[in-house]
Amino acid sequence: MKGLDLAALQAYLGSKTEISGRMFAGGRSNLTYAITDGSQRWVLRRPPLGHVLPTAHDMAREHRVLEALSKAGFPAPRPVLLCTDISVIGAPFYLMEHVDGRIYRDESDLEALGAAPLHGLILDLVDTLADLHSLKPEAIGLGDFGKAEGFNERQVRRWKKQLDASRSRDVAGIDELHARLAVDIPAGGPGAVVHGDYRLDNVLIGDRLQINAVLDWEMSTLGDPLSDVALMLVYAGLPLQVADGRATVPLDVPGHPTLGEMTDRYASRSGRDVSDLHWYVAFAAFKLAVILEGVHYRYVQGQTVGGGFETIGNLVGPLVMRGHEALEGN
Repeated sequence: MKGLDLAALQAYLGSKTEISGRMFAGGRSNLTYAITDGSQRWVLRRPPLGHVLPTAHDMAREHRVLEALSKAGFPAPRPVLLCTDISVIGAPFYLMEHVDGRIYRDESDLEALGAAPLHGLILDLVDTLADLHSLKPEAIGLGDFGKAEGFNERQVRRWKKQLDASRSRDVAGIDELHARLAVDIPAGGPGAVVHGDYRLDNVLIGDRLQINAVLDWEMSTLGDPLSDVALMLVYAGLPLQVADGRATVPLDVPGHPTLGEMTDRYASRSGRDVSDLHWYVAFAAFKLAVILEGVHYRYVQGQTVGGGFETIGNLVGPLVMRGHEALEGN
């Protein structure tokens, strides 16, 4: 299996029964596998093959935040094992518990829920994010997980560096967007644990449409919670999902709450000031554009595993445009 030596993993775990596995579809960064020895089930996470940006894909950080959040009662998978010895499978990795649930990532899945259930599910998604941001980092052992003060300024610098590290082509307007974002950076309110890539298809949904687990914590840190809110809104409002060869927008599915309703719900549940959210939405669009440009970089270098990467680069331009529109109040 590409990216994972099952025999080496079996030897490392000391398992007497053969371990089998499969790679989960849909991931665009860290590689994720379902693993079983026939009686127990786990999920294994490891960094992508090839080109890896500085500070990204830190397995120990993911393991740490999952441990803290799961112990605090937040719906995050419980980690089982961390291995930083790259000689085992060729990269650091960790195992976490397998959580049952379904990921909703295309229009047909959302439409099949019906308008009222979909509306409730998205509002639960917003509530879960507000609940994450309500946790006190020091109280759950994450007081030194990052530095909330100056978070936005550092993020603007960091993602410019990430863009520069993944350049393989010219992207119209992306440097201009960064320059505009750097002019008037919000100081931000009280810091919190932020997910860094919060969206519906990073959540496992149970049979009663309850949120069983929030996944993919590779970008988590201490920071400005409005960065999570804005990214959630950008994902909901842009055609980032593809069904039957056509782009779809989650907001267009009957029953999906409007961006205003989602914002108001978060503000009400969290008690946080959202008056500067337009800047955060613009930055979220820039950040996502840089992330996808990095995925495109790895694709053109032949360093990705799985399908669907050939269209990722086409999403960068519309995200840059969305960022400019947000700064203009649209």
